[in-house]
Amino acid sequence: MSTTKVTEGTPPRPERTRLTHPEQPSPQQEPFAEKVRDILVAIGEEPGREGLVKTPERVEQSLRFLTQGYWMTVEEVIGDAVFEESHQSMIMVRDIEVYSLCEHHILPFFGRAHVAYIPNGKILGLSKVARIVDVFARRLQVQERMTDQIADAIMDVLKPTGVGVVIEAAHFCMMMRGVEKQNSRAVTSALRGIFRDDSKTRDEFLRLAHGGRLPE
Repeated sequence: MSTTKVTEGTPPRPERTRLTHPEQPSPQQEPFAEKVRDILVAIGEEPGREGLVKTPERVEQSLRFLTQGYWMTVEEVIGDAVFEESHQSMIMVRDIEVYSLCEHHILPFFGRAHVAYIPNGKILGLSKVARIVDVFARRLQVQERMTDQIADAIMDVLKPTGVGVVIEAAHFCMMMRGVEKQNSRAVTSALRGIFRDDSKTRDEFLRLAHGGRLPE
């Protein structure tokens, strides 16, 4: 490919109001601050002390924010930002900040996503690529599934020649507990279409995703 468009950074996050998959049951809206208070008691704390009086409500608000991807649809965050365009070279958005929660321990993992596609008559507004990442990041997740979901969503929306997604992330479940390895990073990839089938396209994508270097 002779021309590659690279954009770095993440736009402001959008409002989220709906499920990505409308056929799924809606998340429960029952308040759960009292359950958080029970957990505080169970670990030996005193939820009535000054520093913890409002903690259950804060935890509830925090978790609702961090899992608001359940209330989003890919269609909603994209809106009308799909455009007819004859551009046929790779388009990449690099270094999209990713913040998510591991579904096994409900501990954070965070890092960067690099997303690219080769159009087939349609392009997507650049900021919408980052918004698609957030649709799936703001849930209880595993990195491997999230990587696939992002790639499949772009394939479904644009029907491009191909899509490539690489995510590099640090996981608190490895850093704060368990093996307690502070410098480990998980790297996952999802390749669709020409990114999977053509070695030159795949190599160009991986080189750009890693900024001209091999993943550490």
